[in-house]
Amino acid sequence: MQKGVYKLEKIVINGKRKIGGEISVQGAKNSALPILVASLLTGGVSVIHNCPRLSDVDATVKILEYLGCTVKREGHTVVVDSSGADRFDVPDSLMREMRSSIVFLGGILGRMGKAELSAPGGCEIGLRPIDLHLNAMEQFGVKIESDGGEVLCSAPEGLHGAHINLSFPSVGATENIILAATLAEGTTTVTNAAREPEICDLADFLNRCGAKIHGAGDGTVTVEGVKKLHGTEHTVIPDRIAASTFMIAAAMTGGMLCLKDVIPSHIGPLFYPLREAGCDITVSGRWVCLEAPHRLKRIKMIRTMPYPGFPTDVQAQIMALTTVADGTSVIIENIFESRFKHIGEFLRFGAKISAEGRMAVVEGVKELHSASVKATDLRGGIAMVLEGLCAEGETTVSDIYHIDRGYENPENVLSFLGADVKRVTDHERKDNKIEELPFA
Repeated sequence: MQKGVYKLEKIVINGKRKIGGEISVQGAKNSALPILVASLLTGGVSVIHNCPRLSDVDATVKILEYLGCTVKREGHTVVVDSSGADRFDVPDSLMREMRSSIVFLGGILGRMGKAELSAPGGCEIGLRPIDLHLNAMEQFGVKIESDGGEVLCSAPEGLHGAHINLSFPSVGATENIILAATLAEGTTTVTNAAREPEICDLADFLNRCGAKIHGAGDGTVTVEGVKKLHGTEHTVIPDRIAASTFMIAAAMTGGMLCLKDVIPSHIGPLFYPLREAGCDITVSGRWVCLEAPHRLKRIKMIRTMPYPGFPTDVQAQIMALTTVADGTSVIIENIFESRFKHIGEFLRFGAKISAEGRMAVVEGVKELHSASVKATDLRGGIAMVLEGLCAEGETTVSDIYHIDRGYENPENVLSFLGADVKRVTDHERKDNKIEELPFA
């Protein structure tokens, strides 16, 4: 869909209903995207299961098709045949559709030995400088030129292994390095690598394709270059950010929620603050259940950190929770410098928040009132939906194309869990019939 179409849609919430029940969680957006890119390296057919239906996934598929791949989708399974890939450039219009499009740099270089890209688009949550990515590629022997916003990369003598020390454990840079190193000549070692579960999922996929990647999920990753990969079949891990979001929704509304088929350790960083807020959390195998108290307590301090610390992608949602908790909470954003844009919209609900620099102080209130707000970015947008779940009256969230980048049919999932939530077009108030509950 085009962005203009998304802007015509809104999510309307009638609040003050408890969220509760039992669901499975969608596949991880942040795993699916690099795995789809990695399929480019195989030169064969890859079958990817549990792939969420998201606008960011659609954008990734468009780029793969532009590069010459054949992509077919049936439900939550995507089949990529990259045998016909013959391009090494990505148009600016496609790059701008999502921020994570920069991960194509390592994939295209690994397959073609050269790449032409422009700066990525997506949510404006702060700088995500691509210097880390470009510096890493240079260590593979890649020559880089800039021309009017375009980045021209070539490796006339092929990619060779390198020892790369990242100044920051960037997820995107770690993924790009792994992608480029898989078919490079020799061995690549990455120190201070990102440790997120999505890095492990990418490595698992590539190893199934014949790669030799060791240490994914640790601070040091080693990749022994191989001459050729083959297609494989892989199931994307559950989305820990979506799981966290629905747990927070239940906590804010005083509900009881069970998530099935999740990986509890992936959402473990959320357990401590939720328990501090008074929630009872039980874990059994691949199940996580939460029971919320009648009134949430404050969370003294939360600092976003690289995994296994508290994720920046849950900062807006946990801030929404603190707006209805009893007492004063402090949130420090250490990853992105512009990830408090949702605060202005939160204030419309009657929240009490003051922010300076990277720190926000939230004084919980007893009641929120409904509001008309605009999603500022993906996670901030879904956090506004959470605010609406707690607010008295009807809340409208517009610019929901942001939310569609990372959440598959969130209005259907929340409705299934007891909320009064529907998606409407401008000047239209028709009930959104639930024809399918893919997460139930």
